[in-house]
Amino acid sequence: MTQTKILVVEDEKIVALGIKKMLKNMGYLVPSIASSGKEAISKAEITFPDLVLMDIMLKGDMDGVEAAQQIRERFDVPVVYLTAYSDEKILARAKRTKPYGYIIKPFEENSLHTTIELALHNYRVEKGLEEPEE
Repeated sequence: MTQTKILVVEDEKIVALGIKKMLKNMGYLVPSIASSGKEAISKAEITFPDLVLMDIMLKGDMDGVEAAQQIRERFDVPVVYLTAYSDEKILARAKRTKPYGYIIKPFEENSLHTTIELALHNYRVEKGLEEPEE
């Protein structure tokens, strides 16, 4: 079985590298890190990730919600938000993109792992690639 590839979209370099290290320790492959919405879309097109971990506040004029919407529409890749922002307006916008998870920073490593595994499982069941659990 191939390693699960996760694209990390986070504008804070130190945070992004910490998440990358955490994901690698969990056995995931992190082919790239993006710091802006446009860069995230470009890297999703090149790396074909299995899942995107998306911060909401990013560099540039496109936030993570807009980037997630475009990635989902163009590449049909599941997105999990990993953000410090949880106000009702942002949550309402995020929900419209049909994310597979929403984790508030700071977070625990086991919470991230569980959310990723559930997101991947639910996506695969939805696409008919995996049987639902009984």
